[in-house]
Amino acid sequence: MTTVREPRPSAYLITRERLIDAPAGRIFEVLATPSLHSVIDGSDTVKGEQPNGPKRLALGARFGMDMSMGASYRILNTVTEFEEGRRIAWRHFSRHTWRYILEPRGDATLVTEQWDARDVPFKLVLRLAGFTRRHPESIEKTLAKLEEHVAG
Repeated sequence: MTTVREPRPSAYLITRERLIDAPAGRIFEVLATPSLHSVIDGSDTVKGEQPNGPKRLALGARFGMDMSMGASYRILNTVTEFEEGRRIAWRHFSRHTWRYILEPRGDATLVTEQWDARDVPFKLVLRLAGFTRRHPESIEKTLAKLEEHVAG
């Protein structure tokens, strides 16, 4: 039996979960499809995928997104964790990670979303910019939109 150690609580690791009445495979397809990220984004900052990226993500895949947070910009992400149907995570130049963990629960799936900035060297900037305050609500909205998309 493997023991899984829970991460230490941190303002730079924000975790929310939601039980969604849909199979893990259906949910994972949404998360692994960059063109759907703007559909489920609860922060309203993800505006769409950039052309010429992968249609479906895999470990090491690089994909660009059009973003807007006051001003429009583009961001290039790299998939850093990938377990088909179970786990996917990506990060960009600032080194914070967006992670999704899927745990089947009968006909439903427990979806955990994490914003993990524990490895970011300039954590204070993230806090001063308000990310640690805004992300809990944004993550909850993302999980609600994800549920609506896959179960609706």
